[in-house]
Amino acid sequence: MLANTFVDSAKVMAKGQITIPKDVRNVLGVSNGDRVTFIIEGNTVRIVNSAVYAMQVLQKEMAGEAERTGLTSEDDVMALVNELRNMDEKA
Repeated sequence: MLANTFVDSAKVMAKGQITIPKDVRNVLGVSNGDRVTFIIEGNTVRIVNSAVYAMQVLQKEMAGEAERTGLTSEDDVMALVNELRNMDEKA
């Protein structure tokens, strides 16, 4: 097994509920009230922090968009932001 891999388990209760073990919650960075996402691949299930997963999906979908729209430097991005802010102020 990999050095950063560990195994833990939880009991499924009558209504299908489980308690995520504390060590797993710590690794996921989740606490009371946070959401988790279940990703099912064949007969394997991954549990991930929903907020982190959503950001990863967004980053993947946005990859290359800046270059496609001509934003090739931080100065280009800042110029666009300033332009949009000025449009909002005039509206």
